[in-house]
Amino acid sequence: MLQDVLADPEWSALLTPVDRRGLTPLFWLHVRPYGEVRLDLSARLSIGTLGSLGGA
Repeated sequence: MLQDVLADPEWSALLTPVDRRGLTPLFWLHVRPYGEVRLDLSARLSIGTLGSLGGA
């Protein structure tokens, strides 16, 4: 449906670049390039100490 509206010359002429940028999240909302990502927010990453990172 959205493609039909954007293909219509009358609607296309009404949309400003700001309007088009506002539509971008609608196109990309369903895209997950790496599949489903599940985060365990109750766990912390073990980063280590500064000495193990090669710092001086």
